[in-house]
Amino acid sequence: MSTKKLSDISVSVLDLVPIQEGKTAADAIKNAVDLAQHVEKLGYRRFWMAEHHNFPGIASSATTVLIGHVARETSTIRVGSGGIMLPNHAPLVVAEQFGTLATLFPGRIDLGLGRAPGTDGLTAMALRRDQHQSVDEFPQNVVEVYNYLGDPDPSSKVRAVPGEGTYVPIWILGSSTFGAQLAGMLGMPYAFASHFAPTMLHHAIQVYRDSFKPVGSLKEPYVMAGVNVIAADTDEKADYLATSMYQSFLGVIRGTAGLMKPPVESMNGLWDASEQYAVQNMLRCSFVGSPEKVKEDLQKFVDQTQVDEVIVASSIYDHAARLHSYELIADFFKKSA
Repeated sequence: MSTKKLSDISVSVLDLVPIQEGKTAADAIKNAVDLAQHVEKLGYRRFWMAEHHNFPGIASSATTVLIGHVARETSTIRVGSGGIMLPNHAPLVVAEQFGTLATLFPGRIDLGLGRAPGTDGLTAMALRRDQHQSVDEFPQNVVEVYNYLGDPDPSSKVRAVPGEGTYVPIWILGSSTFGAQLAGMLGMPYAFASHFAPTMLHHAIQVYRDSFKPVGSLKEPYVMAGVNVIAADTDEKADYLATSMYQSFLGVIRGTAGLMKPPVESMNGLWDASEQYAVQNMLRCSFVGSPEKVKEDLQKFVDQTQVDEVIVASSIYDHAARLHSYELIADFFKKSA
């Protein structure tokens, strides 16, 4: 097995469009645009946003609208969904929306699809077009979206316009072997959510590669993995900034998710031992520290997984510190001359 250097693979950004304490959703969206413009200049490949609903601290619920907004304010970076939660939507509507985006911004739109609702059960019921809609229908719905975006079929009774003939790249997102096997069978690229659900990372990647069939334009399996990275000039500064991320995940575990909190000097007293263990278990694919430390940890991650691309979430409260973190990360992935 050949060893990949960080400079051999691509790096992208996953932005949850976090709303900070003391700020508004408008501030979060403004920061998202600024971040996208910043990382575009730094050479990042993609800027993805994720569909979440009924989360007070996340402003990306209308993901498709935000993708269009960010794509309009940038010029070269690919913009997409990490992901659209397909059980919440009719496949035709997804195809029309992303077909429209691809028509407006040719060659720059990605469609990542997930099978979870991206919210709690009550909110999922409020979102569903059909009370009987089920995650079990995910495979056939993915194929439906794929067909709508593929070759135009004048004989078809239902067509996506805009949509057909745009061939928007479809990614399967997942945190288990289900999505891995589906992506492999459909010959689609696969993105694993190791930034919050790392348990089955290695097994899922192996399942994907073993089951991959080149049925579409993708000739070889292509794996992207999500990681959390908080880089700063010193380990101490990075550890301090990372406490905002720890507080956010603690809120998820407690069922009290709220606005992104500013960093604190210590998490002692904010979580008990079991909560600390649960948060750290969720964040096993997180790399916090100085540039030297983070680069070494990222290289170990790539050595172990042999992924083709990493997508970086950086949950930092201070916007300037977040921009700086992505600057430091970009240096690791610069192509060799």
